[in-house]
Amino acid sequence: MPTVLRVKPEEIATAEKRQAYTVSVVGCRQIGVLYAVAFAEAGYKVLCTDIDQSLVRNIAKGKAPYVAREAEIKLKRFAKTGQLNAASDLKSAVSQSDIILISTPVKFDDKKRADYSDIEKICKQIGAALRRDTLVIYAGITGFGATEGVIKELLENTSGFKVGDSFGFAYNPMYIPNSQRLATIRDQELKIAAADKTSLDSATKILGTITEKPIRRILDIKTAEAAALFSIVKMDARTALANELAIFCENAGIDYIETLKIVDLQYTDIAPTIAEENCRDGAYLLLESADNLTVKLWLPARARQINEQMTVHAVNLAQDALRSCGKTLRRARIALLGNVQPQTAAETLLQMLEKKGAKLNLYDPAFSINEQASMARALKKSLNEAVEGADCIMIISPLDVLTRLNLKKLYGVMKAPAAFVDLTGMVEPQKVEKEGFIYRGIGRGVGNR
Repeated sequence: MPTVLRVKPEEIATAEKRQAYTVSVVGCRQIGVLYAVAFAEAGYKVLCTDIDQSLVRNIAKGKAPYVAREAEIKLKRFAKTGQLNAASDLKSAVSQSDIILISTPVKFDDKKRADYSDIEKICKQIGAALRRDTLVIYAGITGFGATEGVIKELLENTSGFKVGDSFGFAYNPMYIPNSQRLATIRDQELKIAAADKTSLDSATKILGTITEKPIRRILDIKTAEAAALFSIVKMDARTALANELAIFCENAGIDYIETLKIVDLQYTDIAPTIAEENCRDGAYLLLESADNLTVKLWLPARARQINEQMTVHAVNLAQDALRSCGKTLRRARIALLGNVQPQTAAETLLQMLEKKGAKLNLYDPAFSINEQASMARALKKSLNEAVEGADCIMIISPLDVLTRLNLKKLYGVMKAPAAFVDLTGMVEPQKVEKEGFIYRGIGRGVGNR
């Protein structure tokens, strides 16, 4: 069998031929699971491993937290057939693999500084068991210079091998917002960066078998790192602008969405949101990289502050809506509908509401039974169960099922007068108010008319 570094396209042209190669996916969270499923679908033998052994045990059972049901169903099928296995011993998995994809994310400390300790630990173990002619790919977002200065350097130092000579190393900057839970690797336009042509060619051929989109090749890893961070911060700045303009509209008593229509802008292009985590980590990495280069990035820093304050604004909207109902936030029961995934702005919102004395009913139709079992807070099994007896509904993320709400029926099972707070722009204020709700929404100047 040809080594993966010298493989020819025709040698991996079919799923049957790809069965000769084993891929280790290191990191079993959302990105890692999506890659594992993609490689298994393409015919590769897949080994999943993680420093968190509870994740490894879940993968062995075909369970994966915080991924779309479709991906979890495929994961379970591949685990059952043996196409995909979980490995508790990282070194053992590496020693059996031709391709190693690392998707472990960068952590952050209390000061929002990057913490590469998990990645460093993993790289040392991989390096100690690395075979010649293996291809290693880091799929994630790193700070400027970290892909080569931390990951590549540790792999070379612990293995005794050199990239481009004894093994391949490539960077695949991968970022999928939490809002895109239905995303797959096959729909992504992958970017591949490497410092040498051998690694770049090998990674392009391999990853080309798991995506239907063209692959963009980059012969400089630092440029790829900067481009990925710039792309994320661009989204962060656009969201900050949307958030500020939406708050302006609220205070002016006008409708943000109607205003956008006049200037021929789509709401989806410049939508206000509380989901600041979609760009959070990339922004932190760029700001820290700028500090290391003694550069001050004023606009990205301010955009980050604006977006992180939106959860406070959401609490204020709920408080104002309830006050208009003659109620207080303390002791009010609020039904939160949408993505309540941990480590997101939604979780921050839950904590802030609870701290102010509110009681919460959570309903996330995108959550699987496995995810609900792992949640610290219990989720309601149905929309009606979440809303019944509540004083307020808050829509916290745009899910298709929430566009078909029977507002009249919902109002009938709530404690009247009831409030409706839309943080997504999904529901028309007039339709909500027609059914008797007191309405508030980001960018909707209803309360100040």
